[in-house]
Amino acid sequence: MWDEAFTQYDFGPGHPMAPARLLLTSMLVRDLGLLHHAGVSVSRVQPASDELLQTVHTPEYIAAVKAASHHDRRHPPPPDLATGLGTADVPVFPSMHEASARIAAASHELALAVWKGETLHGVNFAGGLHHAMATHASGFCVYNDAAIAIRALLEAGARHVAYVDVDVHHGDGVERIFWDEPRVLTISLHETGQVLFPGTGYANDIGGPRAEGSAVNVAFPPGIGDAAWLRSFHAVVPPLLRAFKPDMIVTQHGCDSHALDPLAHMALSLDCQRASYEVLHDLAHELTEGRWLALGGGGYEFVDVVPRAWAHLIGIAAHAPVDPATEIPQNWRDYVMERFARQAPQRMTDGASVHYRSWAMGHDPSDPVDRTVMATRRAVFPLHGLDPWFD
Repeated sequence: MWDEAFTQYDFGPGHPMAPARLLLTSMLVRDLGLLHHAGVSVSRVQPASDELLQTVHTPEYIAAVKAASHHDRRHPPPPDLATGLGTADVPVFPSMHEASARIAAASHELALAVWKGETLHGVNFAGGLHHAMATHASGFCVYNDAAIAIRALLEAGARHVAYVDVDVHHGDGVERIFWDEPRVLTISLHETGQVLFPGTGYANDIGGPRAEGSAVNVAFPPGIGDAAWLRSFHAVVPPLLRAFKPDMIVTQHGCDSHALDPLAHMALSLDCQRASYEVLHDLAHELTEGRWLALGGGGYEFVDVVPRAWAHLIGIAAHAPVDPATEIPQNWRDYVMERFARQAPQRMTDGASVHYRSWAMGHDPSDPVDRTVMATRRAVFPLHGLDPWFD
């Protein structure tokens, strides 16, 4: 899904959620030729109806977003703490409702297209707005497109939907909306809430009383690098997805875990992020006959990181993965210099290794990352019939 209208989701100058991150991604994807591969199509949508938005959000909140959409940037309303609108994180802007509803509609339509077999995979890199709650905006997110897509899948007949969130921030909105829903498994790998927004998502947060084990959280200490992150990812995500047996996988690919991201404190490379995309794609083919909806999310280094990361995601989804050694097209690099007066990266890689030590080789109780992973495995693995020590 791509439409330049997605760039109307714009909180204004100086806000980290700059629409340039979407525009530069779309241009890089085009210049790499990823839209010309067999089986790839680009679709546009109209904004979601109130009826669709109300499958996740309250009518009162939707009405508040609509009202906020009529305010001029020069004369913003006072912050409304009840709805989260007008705050520093979610300033109001003209057409806020329409822009947010369009992104929600895109994820919804893609989810159903995949579910119906009209396409094998779907990507909406403008989506992944995972912090939005049923009653309020949060963390740059107005409508929770991921939750709207998952709800539609359940209503369409999916028995189990797995949601995997690799954004550096806890996927709290999706988790909270499905807290008591045993048909939805939410897995979030993020920097600990002790140091990073939204301050939630710990190993013992495992879902409501009727859905224990449906929420899974890996809360990393700051500064984690590629090898430790990949070791943790493989120790948690594949075994749980295999045990859960989803009918469809929805993934959120916020790339703000990168070492260059200005809003967090992790140290992943582009190559590590790309490796996780490949694994999730392969798991979709292994477990769901390929049914996979991939969404964007956070990521605030809008030249060096976001476009490259999501171009890799689209290449993998298109079954035309971009070789990390690929040179970035000169046209794109020239545009970055002309528009932003910045040197763009030259290749689709950070040159990092993606090797890691398998969890099967044992864990180290003195390692803070291994302790984090073990806490998660102890909390949820037995609830899925898995042994936290060996699976």
